[in-house]
Amino acid sequence: MLRFGCSQAVIDRIDPLVDPGKVPSPHVHQVVGGNAFNASMPVTDIATKASCTSCSFDQDFSNYWTANVYFKARNGSYHRVPQMVNDAIGSANGGVTVYYTSPGPKQTTAFKPGFRMFSGEASRRVSAGLGKNMQSCFRCYTGPNFQGNVQSPCMDPKLDTEGFPKTPCPGGIRSSVLFPICWDGKNLDSPNHIDHVAHPTSGATSFTVVGGKCPATHPVKIPQIHLEIVWDTRNFNKKEDWPADGSQPLVLSHGDPTGFGQHGDYVFGWKDDTLQKAMDNSCFGATCKTLTTQNFAAANKCVVKSVVKENTDGCK
Repeated sequence: MLRFGCSQAVIDRIDPLVDPGKVPSPHVHQVVGGNAFNASMPVTDIATKASCTSCSFDQDFSNYWTANVYFKARNGSYHRVPQMVNDAIGSANGGVTVYYTSPGPKQTTAFKPGFRMFSGEASRRVSAGLGKNMQSCFRCYTGPNFQGNVQSPCMDPKLDTEGFPKTPCPGGIRSSVLFPICWDGKNLDSPNHIDHVAHPTSGATSFTVVGGKCPATHPVKIPQIHLEIVWDTRNFNKKEDWPADGSQPLVLSHGDPTGFGQHGDYVFGWKDDTLQKAMDNSCFGATCKTLTTQNFAAANKCVVKSVVKENTDGCK
């Protein structure tokens, strides 16, 4: 299992996967990874297009992006909720913590150049009903220093919620998005960016259990990607700023006030066969003998120039 940080590269209203070439796209995203990210990213090897990455593994030029979270105050104004560095990640500039999980060495096939996929359902406003195998969830930290981080995410409805937490979270909120682990072995993409991948025959898998038999239609086991973002809600916990009826005030940037529509996008961009070697060698965490790393002083300098010129921090 790899677990590593990627600093924020840009916040912008473009989406090369769902709305390629559309400027602006319907909603704002926070993006990490290689600096080849732009409004149009044709199916190609983006590792050859990028010159830097905001990730700590400097051979990973992939891009990972999610919707932003906003706080809707009682007076009707919106304020972007900033990100904070995740537990044990170091000095990353907010961003995303990325996991690549395999059931064991030489049991998964790394993605191919040009591969991309989408996880989640942006239009969802009710639970997917997956119980202990949630593919998207939120953890409410109960205090500073990630208090409440007592178990892996999305595995216990008593610890994680599929929608936004309904009460203030003193230590911030961690959100998680998990991706499918089976591939059809042929298509680098599909019209909805989902159909070329699938869950095992036993159903959606949790973060720590990535076994299971892949269906005949999608026979190739791929690493499970898991994205974690920690939202710094600590300045938005005053009850006098919350709606008068006490309802939770957070909303995703595509207009979802429930959190059930949380989703993630991925475009593969590891250099050459570096990801395959890492998966084959039982690498763990943010160190791997087959990979090279950069410090966050360097990673934080890899930014993407925003395309849409607008105020993404909030409005009235």
